[in-house]
Amino acid sequence: MDVFPQIQKHVIGKLQKGLSEKLTYHNVAHTLDVLKQAVAIAKKEGITDAEDMLLLKVSVLYHDTGFMYAYHDHEERSCVVATEELPAFGFTAAQIEKVCNMIRATKVPQNPQNHLEQIICDADLDYLGRPGFFETGNNLYKEFLEQGIVTNFKEWNMLQIRFLESHQYFTKTSLKRRQKVKSDYLQSIKETEGLLN
Repeated sequence: MDVFPQIQKHVIGKLQKGLSEKLTYHNVAHTLDVLKQAVAIAKKEGITDAEDMLLLKVSVLYHDTGFMYAYHDHEERSCVVATEELPAFGFTAAQIEKVCNMIRATKVPQNPQNHLEQIICDADLDYLGRPGFFETGNNLYKEFLEQGIVTNFKEWNMLQIRFLESHQYFTKTSLKRRQKVKSDYLQSIKETEGLLN
């Protein structure tokens, strides 16, 4: 029996109730988007093992649950939530450890140690290289203002430049699909800030 629909209903319901409305980026829409991208990337990357695919999808669902409790180091809180809840869905300690490792891999700067961790990392930041980048980024800007991470749009743009310059995609799929567009966005922001010669 596929337990995933049950888990998805449970976690999405939990996020809908528990996430602050001030999280304009790290919200349910983000989790569902990452889920969609993770499945798409995994298929293109040749992930066919049913257990691997299930663990990947479950990791995505839980990866931002920690935001219900803490903004910084939310990944560790997400692991606590997953570790507490997944045994009830029949997951073993070894499976939960894999889930937690995938969640931890999404912490910036990302440092994936295997193929599944690379996929979740690329899915989490897929928006950096696709249409809607500025709209999605604006939601993150509002969230960062609220958190005091930036205080104005110029600071945000400089942060984005540093982030885009240091960020890397890991899977062949994301490098092929997203890298070029991501580079174009970086150039565009630099142009806005007068940083191109």
